[in-house]
Amino acid sequence: MTGAPERDSLVGIVLVSHSAVVAESVAELARGLAAGGPMAPVAAAGGTAEGGLGTSAELIVAAAREVDRGAGVALLADLGSSVLTVKALLLDEELPPGSRLVDAPFLEGAVAALVAASAGAPLPAVESAAGEAYAYRKA
Repeated sequence: MTGAPERDSLVGIVLVSHSAVVAESVAELARGLAAGGPMAPVAAAGGTAEGGLGTSAELIVAAAREVDRGAGVALLADLGSSVLTVKALLLDEELPPGSRLVDAPFLEGAVAALVAASAGAPLPAVESAAGEAYAYRKA
């Protein structure tokens, strides 16, 4: 197979934040910066089901199922309990097969993961690209 990757074969990205606004904003920024070809599916899972600050296992599971195309799902989380919630969901096998919690900075990692996934990279390469964002120097 040559050419651009098919959207149905791309790794999905889930952004887990304590805030729905933060998760949606980071997803929007990542989509804008990764634009220019096929776009990997990305979903935000932020805040609680009631719209407050916190994390929701139900929102995370729904987002992972939404972006799952069978190539794996990379989950990036912002802080403490969002990380713990994703870890618990993975341990309990509540997320789609091939789901991974990615150790990466939330914003920079999200952009790097979406760019790599949109280029057709497999899950290990998406995870690696997101993790490399720790090395981005700003000064």
